[in-house]
Amino acid sequence: MKASIALIVSFLAAAASSKRILFKKQTLQSSCVRCCGPLEKPMYLYGLSSSQRVVSDHPTYAIPEIKPKIDMTILKGSKGEKGERGMPGKTGKTGPNGSIGITGIKGDKGQAGIPGHNCKQHYAAFSVGRRKGIQSNELQPQLIFDTEFVNLYHHFDMFTGRFYCYVQGVYFFNLNVHTWNFKETYLHLMRNDEEVVILYAQPSDRSIMQSQSVMLDLSESDEVWVRLYQENRENAAYSGAGDIYITFNGYLIKAAVESD
Repeated sequence: MKASIALIVSFLAAAASSKRILFKKQTLQSSCVRCCGPLEKPMYLYGLSSSQRVVSDHPTYAIPEIKPKIDMTILKGSKGEKGERGMPGKTGKTGPNGSIGITGIKGDKGQAGIPGHNCKQHYAAFSVGRRKGIQSNELQPQLIFDTEFVNLYHHFDMFTGRFYCYVQGVYFFNLNVHTWNFKETYLHLMRNDEEVVILYAQPSDRSIMQSQSVMLDLSESDEVWVRLYQENRENAAYSGAGDIYITFNGYLIKAAVESD
């Protein structure tokens, strides 16, 4: 019995001795021993317990853990080629109207236009009258008419008492007035501001009809009208309230440019 116990104790002691030797080999293989730097701290100060210490002439040190850090900037490749143009996007909403800009600089005069249509109407004619008499003491010397008989294309302006030439050519004009008893009758047929012909009658105790006619070669924009002479003279032309005694007539005889 004693021999059996002694054999068991001897076996356990041998097993413990073999485990101690194996642990010492593993510790020596996984630790780093420096040959210099005796002032550095031994391995047991970095986490080994006193039971894990190994008898050695030099202190042992733990192997530091290395964590590699990759700099991604050195891995960046070269710039690639330009890609294809993408599809156009949807049309956006219409924005609000902008403010009105400043007035621009006046442009240059344009070129002359093409000739007008050759079917232009080469006609002109008018006949107007006045029911009210006129005297030289009135402020307006220009004779204004209140009755329109004929006014083709409205070339005669009833508000100004003037005929405006829109068709260049030769015209015939006629002026008829009734004299006033004991008063002089003195009128001019005017082209623009020029006196063309005169209609005149001396004072008399009898009133009579007076007439004057003329043909004029007019240009476009010319104006023909009747003026009552007013320079320090008692001048008048008679017309009754119901009857017309004063008439002014004109018409185109021949246009300067004949239509085809």
